[in-house]
Amino acid sequence: MHRNAKLALSVLAATSMVALAGCTAAGGNADGDSQSLKIVYQKTDSFTALDELFTKIKPEFEAANPGVTVELEPIQANDDDYSTKLALSQKSTETAPDVFYEDTFRLRSDIDAGYLLNIDDQLADWDEWAQFNEGAKAAGMGDDGSVYAVPLGTDTRGIWYSKPVFAAAGIELPWQPETWDDILTAARAIQETQPDVVPFNMYAGKGTGEGTVMQSFYELLYGTGDTLYNEDDQKWVVESQGFKDSLEFLETLYAEKLALDPSEALDPNVWKKVFGELFPQGKLGGTVEGSYTPSFWQTGGSYEWPAYTEDMAVATFPTQNGEEPGGVSMSGGWTLAVGAKTANADLAFDFLALAVSQENALWYAINNSQIAVRTDVASEPTYLAANPFVADVTELVDVTHYRPATSDYSKISAEVQAATEAVITGQMSVDEAAAAYDTAVEGIVGADKVTTK
Repeated sequence: MHRNAKLALSVLAATSMVALAGCTAAGGNADGDSQSLKIVYQKTDSFTALDELFTKIKPEFEAANPGVTVELEPIQANDDDYSTKLALSQKSTETAPDVFYEDTFRLRSDIDAGYLLNIDDQLADWDEWAQFNEGAKAAGMGDDGSVYAVPLGTDTRGIWYSKPVFAAAGIELPWQPETWDDILTAARAIQETQPDVVPFNMYAGKGTGEGTVMQSFYELLYGTGDTLYNEDDQKWVVESQGFKDSLEFLETLYAEKLALDPSEALDPNVWKKVFGELFPQGKLGGTVEGSYTPSFWQTGGSYEWPAYTEDMAVATFPTQNGEEPGGVSMSGGWTLAVGAKTANADLAFDFLALAVSQENALWYAINNSQIAVRTDVASEPTYLAANPFVADVTELVDVTHYRPATSDYSKISAEVQAATEAVITGQMSVDEAAAAYDTAVEGIVGADKVTTK
């Protein structure tokens, strides 16, 4: 969506199949004098940075590798549809990618499915691997400790708010809520002073997919002190009071009409309205969104809006009652991986390495408003100057959380989304939705894989 819709806001997948010309499967033709790399990746109306990057490096790679043809095949789809189409392509050697764009939260399940190649051998001979920070490296690791993907960038999430709207409501700037109640107080002040403005948007429902959980529910849940998954016990948490409190906050936001109407909130493309209409027109007070947000408004973005640098500000999402550490964020990120069925792992890795080189990683971070994962990019003056909010969103790393990297996560996430939808539409009470979630989780993972703490 942004990361849920583009990205949602906002990442691409590159797949590269090695096949010699004139051959039906990955490998070589009779003459053995030509090869092709098929690069398959996500592209949306709002996310074109990876397409632009691959288009830029294609001739460079071909010139450095005579006889090699790079075939760019973008998949026009949102995150969920992209993942579905990518999985389908993995079923056959003839269609399986050699290099592809992989969301970090799907990495473990796709490793289990046999889609990703272990690239430890290639990384051992790649000097630039030392430039990647350790946290980013871990995002591409499997349960066995081996590396299967190289990170392109990471992100954080905070509250993006309109300074003119908040000022008109008499709210002191800069604004930093300390508790959930502070958010509701500000939203109610906006509602009272500006009835034609949506006070505070938080995504909910199945339509916005991962945007619902990453930009909304998890900020709430992890601010209660509860978690979705007990990493120590490797069990999913049920009967959580924090889960209910989080649903109750969303229920209040929507019931008091402080958010969008549920009919709009359930639209998978609601983020387009948020970025393309409401904020630029001064019709939205605030929303919880990712660090990539400026990419929509900067020059060349989907919704160019020069005034965003003056009109917008970022605040940390608070914990429920101001508990330490005082704030909450969520981080994700996308990677490039080599396909397990590739006929030429080294050639595929070479393309991957070129895409994440210092020069290209800097270009990508600037043009996609990513938080840099290479230390030599993070210290570049051009990177620091490109986004006026880079310091604000990078500070959120100190309070960030990550989704459970398990093979069954996507099914659990879908149940969280369903619970939020049931509550904001009034189909279920908070208690009913939480109970339905608990039952669904136990059905997915088994009674021995759930815990109440």
